[in-house]
Amino acid sequence: MPVQQLKEFLDQAGVEYMCLTHPPAYTAQELAHHVKIAGDRVVKTVIIELDGKMAMLVMPATWRVRWDRLSNILDTDFVDLADEQEFQSRFPDCEVGAMPPFGGLFDMSVFCAEALTEQPEIAFAAGSHTESVHMKMADFLELVQPMVLNQGFNKPGAQKPAWLMKNRQRPEHSGRQRASGMAGY
Repeated sequence: MPVQQLKEFLDQAGVEYMCLTHPPAYTAQELAHHVKIAGDRVVKTVIIELDGKMAMLVMPATWRVRWDRLSNILDTDFVDLADEQEFQSRFPDCEVGAMPPFGGLFDMSVFCAEALTEQPEIAFAAGSHTESVHMKMADFLELVQPMVLNQGFNKPGAQKPAWLMKNRQRPEHSGRQRASGMAGY
């Protein structure tokens, strides 16, 4: 069971947490729905490639990555979404897409959206699509010690970048609006 390693880590650290079993949640927003808490309290873990190294980017479930801003704040020319096939072996006991945001357990740096740090409690996938962990944000910050970023993200309702809006407004031959292939990022 994937959550066991995480439970042992949290127990050893002496922090309070709660594990919940719920219907399968394949996105952080689905997890928020199943456990009935606001999406800004649910952690979305995104694996990125940063100058050739894998790292974790954690943010509220309802937010999106702004790759251009993230690249600027991290002062790098290369930051991209990591390929699942390339990082899957780093999470041997986890289901793909359900990696808990504890980079130290997987030899990865963790970058955290500042807005997430303002939440009193958080929830996140615990290595499986049917189990989640709920804990105090202060405990998470103490255990993970992430680099906190105040840029690189778009919150819900934020205006989309101009280049993305242009792509969505280009008509197809059939007269329908063309959809962008950006998949929420």
